[in-house]
Amino acid sequence: MKLNVRLYGSGYRFSSVKEVLAKANEPKSGDVLAGVAAENDRERVAAKIVLSELTVHDLRENPSVPYEQDSVTRIIQDDLDEAEYRRIEGMTIGELREWMLDEETSGDDILKASRGMTSEVIAGVSKLMGNLDLVYASRKIEVRSHCNTDFGLRGCFASRLQPNHPTDEPAGVLASTLEGLSYGIGDALIGLNPATDSVENTAAIMNLFYETRMRYEIPTQTCVLAHVTTQMKAVRAGAKADLCFQSIAGSEKALSAFGVSTGLLEEAQQMFREMGSGEGPNVMYFETGQASELSSDAHFGADQQTMESRCYGLARHYKPFLLNSVVGFMGPEYLYDGRQLIRAGLEDNFCARVHGVPMGCDVCYTNHMKADQNDVDSLTLLLANAGCNYVMGLPCGDDVMLMYQSDGFHDIACVRELLGLRPLPEFEAWMERAGIWENGRLTRRAGDASLLMTMNGGAVR
Repeated sequence: MKLNVRLYGSGYRFSSVKEVLAKANEPKSGDVLAGVAAENDRERVAAKIVLSELTVHDLRENPSVPYEQDSVTRIIQDDLDEAEYRRIEGMTIGELREWMLDEETSGDDILKASRGMTSEVIAGVSKLMGNLDLVYASRKIEVRSHCNTDFGLRGCFASRLQPNHPTDEPAGVLASTLEGLSYGIGDALIGLNPATDSVENTAAIMNLFYETRMRYEIPTQTCVLAHVTTQMKAVRAGAKADLCFQSIAGSEKALSAFGVSTGLLEEAQQMFREMGSGEGPNVMYFETGQASELSSDAHFGADQQTMESRCYGLARHYKPFLLNSVVGFMGPEYLYDGRQLIRAGLEDNFCARVHGVPMGCDVCYTNHMKADQNDVDSLTLLLANAGCNYVMGLPCGDDVMLMYQSDGFHDIACVRELLGLRPLPEFEAWMERAGIWENGRLTRRAGDASLLMTMNGGAVR
């Protein structure tokens, strides 16, 4: 295994595969903070050259965290299809990149082969791709799932309606929910981040969403993004929820910082299949974000993008209904500006889709980043072209509880119209019945929440 290269008259030697992966990464402020980034562009190019010549076997044998020490590594390694792995183990990462970008290689071909790839392999391929490469390869892949509705269909651009409220006041939550629905938002999910993580509060919002979904016969899924243990207690007490949510990370130590273990996720999945209000079989919802491992001192010297890819390797074990990266939520310490934000979003979408995970993105930024709504617009358009399954829909793109910026209701409608994309089919039919969608676009009646109040017997109380 060769870990050195001569470039522009200078020699570059790397101590490990982990260092090669880190220094081949595109610039990220988090990697600089962690002390693993390339010192300059020349070293970055040298690392990319070395990475391109390493094989699938080399990367499998050198996981970011040792197999014996980490349950995430064990899941990623043990889940591999050994026949697929043996078929591709001699390919270099550079050859794998060229194969994925070949116009003769289909999305199904990539998904079949990816069952033999560890998360480090998939991350390695992404580090050799430009932004347009990431869009092109990602767009090939279709990943389907089902809870109450089908998800991940080609030609659809879905949304999670996020009616967060500073105090979880039911009337305020319901008002934002109905407004979002009136713009055709919420076909992927109606999901709230609670201000108060208590069983009583979580159960109340779960039941509010369930009653809203049933009263208006909305073909979608509902979820309250409390801690997994809080959701489990609420459902055991009789609350109604279709999906079980949890933030996940790329190492066992980082999972522990979230108060989660792989065993707990297994338990939650089984419980929601038996007691949740969703049809299934896919009942899990995960969120990730580059650098959560660094923020909890649990990255083990690996770069943030490789650790993010390991999140997707963990996620695919549980066959989630959906997953999304909250790409800019961690702030400038990890993604400094709009350029880094856009790159990270495209990497996340590519790595998740190659893993076979139904992928969305919260195209977001915090107010102290060197980013703005123009960057959100640019990344949202790129992701929609790259086959990203869904984004967040917030009133005016502004989360008044979490205090960050994302996509607004109108942004999603605009992208659908620009690119000829549609809501999920069952939801689109519901929008037509509500009078807010006709001939593939919103009607002039869209945005009038009172239209919903007359459907199926009137308002939720």
